[in-house]
Amino acid sequence: MRKRQRPLSFRLIALSAAVLGLSAVYWTGCGSENQDPVSSAPNRTQFTETLDLANPRVQATMAVQDRHTPDLMQDNNVVGTATGVDDAGNMVIKVYLREPMARDLQVESLDGIVIQYEVTGQIVAMKGGGGGADPKLIQTPPIKLGTSGGWRYDLANGYCCGGTLGALVLKGGTQYVLSNYHVLEADIVSGGNSRVATAGDPVIQPGMIDVSCNAANAQNVASLSGIKSLPNSNTDCAIASVLSGMVSTTGEILNVGTISATTQAASLSQAVKKMGRTTGLTRSSVSGLNATISVAYENECAGGSAFTKTYTGQIVISNSGSRFLAGGDSGSLMVQDITTNPRAVGLLFAGSSSSAIANPIGHVLSFLGATMVGN
Repeated sequence: MRKRQRPLSFRLIALSAAVLGLSAVYWTGCGSENQDPVSSAPNRTQFTETLDLANPRVQATMAVQDRHTPDLMQDNNVVGTATGVDDAGNMVIKVYLREPMARDLQVESLDGIVIQYEVTGQIVAMKGGGGGADPKLIQTPPIKLGTSGGWRYDLANGYCCGGTLGALVLKGGTQYVLSNYHVLEADIVSGGNSRVATAGDPVIQPGMIDVSCNAANAQNVASLSGIKSLPNSNTDCAIASVLSGMVSTTGEILNVGTISATTQAASLSQAVKKMGRTTGLTRSSVSGLNATISVAYENECAGGSAFTKTYTGQIVISNSGSRFLAGGDSGSLMVQDITTNPRAVGLLFAGSSSSAIANPIGHVLSFLGATMVGN
């Protein structure tokens, strides 16, 4: 979810029309800041095998999940499904719900695989810090990433918005800042500000939400590419070409450092971390693979007509109390939880107060025709 606020003295956080009725489900976790990045990591069950997409047990469970997901998603209370594992190492199918489901309506298993139900509420696009460097402050160029940022004109209907400038990628010999479509390119109607996001428009650091909705208090660091991943792709991503001298050419991320130029496929219970605009440096673990998830969006910062997009093949991460991901963290790069040159695992873009959602980084890079900048 990107985050937004009213300009000047109002300083009010707002949600999209699709989310307003669900504030108790999601937004209750968005206001907490200065989280201890270590304490936000949940207890992780350790397994002797790697439960990634190449694992035969994972593949067998995914096949059952995929076979039944179309029917499950016909229920309006179901927002998604995923393949997971329980604390004993048994494969399970996770079913994510808007509201609690009566016990007598719950199916206990599918083709012999136990179902775990989780009430997440609606999953929403997270356009909106923790310990270490403050991602909401203006930086002296060249800036590090994992920082507040967004489209320079992200102001509509009395609110401004922003998210996280997540990482650096290379495409056709040019370096680009990587974030989400709904952080950089999502304004597709001219109603609230008489303009739409267009190739060449400036991307600023910090984002509008951290400069009192006045772009004059921020700095231009990149220019929109005009690549719009929605509605037709299975990713929520966008890139902006770096302005000379404005972004560290190493792709260094605040409180993380440099990353690897190679990537890592997600696996169940994998330890991950991210640096984002709102919750800063936080840690968690992968709780679901191959997720089919319905995500709520708007067409501009505030007041645009709402729509939903269903994604497949996504990564689910534990997000209890929004301690891993909150509004404004959209666009954060999720990496391995290791100290030196961690590999990218996914691009975070949506969630609720219990679960966060990431595009697999391989899907993102393939759509963009890009590679990670790193060591």
